[in-house]
Formats: sequence, structure tokens, C-alpha cells
Amino acid sequence: MPNRIVVLDLFKLLFFTCRIYFLYIHLVWLISKTMKTISLKIDDSIFGETEKILSRIKKPRNRYINEALEHYNKMQKRLLIEKKLAKESALVKKDSMATLKDFEQIDHAD
Repeated sequence: MPNRIVVLDLFKLLFFTCRIYFLYIHLVWLISKTMKTISLKIDDSIFGETEKILSRIKKPRNRYINEALEHYNKMQKRLLIEKKLAKESALVKKDSMATLKDFEQIDHAD
């Protein structure tokens, strides 16, 4: 008959293993829900250059593409904000200059 302590330890180990497996399955499920699969056509020259870089930096292609898209999205958002700001600045430029002249006349009147 096995020692009661050994049996309890085995049950604890089994329970712990089941919890880890459940957490792993849950994590895989969460990742699959937050990632989208796309089909991508890349120019041969860009693909070759990318593969060379990836082999040197030891980064998975998927991670590299995700980071590149994130960086490009930030750049594009910044450009959109700059364009919007330039457009809105042009709209209020005449009013701003007129207000400035009014203030200058007030200063000179004193």
C-alpha cells in the first residue's frame, strides 16, 4: 500500500499540472482572439532583405511585421494630425492677423 503522504503529493502534483494546462489553453485561446490572420504579398527584394535582417536579429517574422506596422501606423497618425493642424491653421490665419493688428493699434493708442 502506497504511503499516504506520497499519494497526497501525487494528487497535488496532478492538480497543479491540470491548472497549468488549463491556463495554457486559456492563454492560447486569448491570443487567438486578439490576433488576425492576413494574406500578404511582398516584393521579392523586400522579402529577401527582410529575411536577411531577421536572421541577424533573431526575431520571428510575424513579430517583426507587427512591429513594423505599429511603427508605420504611428507615423501615419502623426502625418494626419500635421495635415489637420495645417488646414485648421490656414482657416484661422486671417482672423489671427486681424486680431493681432487690433492689439497693436491698442498698444499704439496709449
